[in-house]
Amino acid sequence: MSFFKKLKDKFAGNAEQEQSTEKYKEGLEKTRTGFTSRINDLVAKYRKVDEDFFEELEEVLLQADVGFETVLELMDELRYEVQRKNVRDTSNVQSVISEKLVEIYQAGEPELNEIKFADGLTVILMVGVNGVGKTTTIGKLAHRLKNEGKSVMLAAGDTFRAGAIEQLDVWGQRVGVDVIKQAAGSDPAAVMYDAVRSAKSRGVDVLICDTAGRLQNKVNLMNELEKVHRVLGREIPGAPHEVLLALDATTGQNAMIQAQTFKEVTEVTGIVLTKLDGTAKGGIVLAIRNKLNIPVKFVGLGEKMDDLQPFDPQKYVYGLFAEGLDKEEEMEEDAADK
Repeated sequence: MSFFKKLKDKFAGNAEQEQSTEKYKEGLEKTRTGFTSRINDLVAKYRKVDEDFFEELEEVLLQADVGFETVLELMDELRYEVQRKNVRDTSNVQSVISEKLVEIYQAGEPELNEIKFADGLTVILMVGVNGVGKTTTIGKLAHRLKNEGKSVMLAAGDTFRAGAIEQLDVWGQRVGVDVIKQAAGSDPAAVMYDAVRSAKSRGVDVLICDTAGRLQNKVNLMNELEKVHRVLGREIPGAPHEVLLALDATTGQNAMIQAQTFKEVTEVTGIVLTKLDGTAKGGIVLAIRNKLNIPVKFVGLGEKMDDLQPFDPQKYVYGLFAEGLDKEEEMEEDAADK
């Protein structure tokens, strides 16, 4: 059974999983259109798997922002697997590529893809530069957690960016959760202190904290985040339990630079990759995971409230190669008819 068929069979019969898989398929349409069409062109150009084929495939993967180190690792794995399975026809390579992409991503610890909840109040710190969709992500994450039966509160810790507090307040009203805030220009650590005290007194399950996204002065950013960490940790031992970094998938390799910077100033526990539906270079998911060893916990696959989805490498690969699956099914049906 092919890798694509295994994926489809795995998610079949579960309405929630099938709906999520469909979101990946729709959300990755831009990446798939460019990526898969170039793969198809390669398959049409080369009838046999040889070194020329591998060299052009390498270029396609690099242009999809999979990342240099990841591509080299993938090409080594592909060469070995193609030889081991004696794959000669290029039309059979897509399934092998898919399988290897999932394996490379899952080389880390897959259980880290889920949010770590504390026994009492769970504190999630959201970090990221301005403009990546951080506040929107907070709203969508609050909506998701609320639908899972958890009580949620938000803390407006980005007190410097014009309109940030108001934007979070609008999301709070939309989702139906309280937002703890102070006047613009207030000390973010003071906002966090008030928010933790309020969340504890009300018995809230999850507190999601917004933070400033200025990168112009790394020292200031580090000092600010350290102060916030200190306040949260003093009020709740072990807090923050998650530090999620929001990255804009459409910025490609610039997102890698941001991830490296934030990793230097704070202990990032997971990535939220926003606007994945808006880029033709969705391979950045693999580059981030492989180079920084930080799990991607959520991906933004659209603008609707429920378009923030937990990251699943198998659904991601399915979204990249969905046409390949459809083509395989057509070929199987044609063969059966004959």
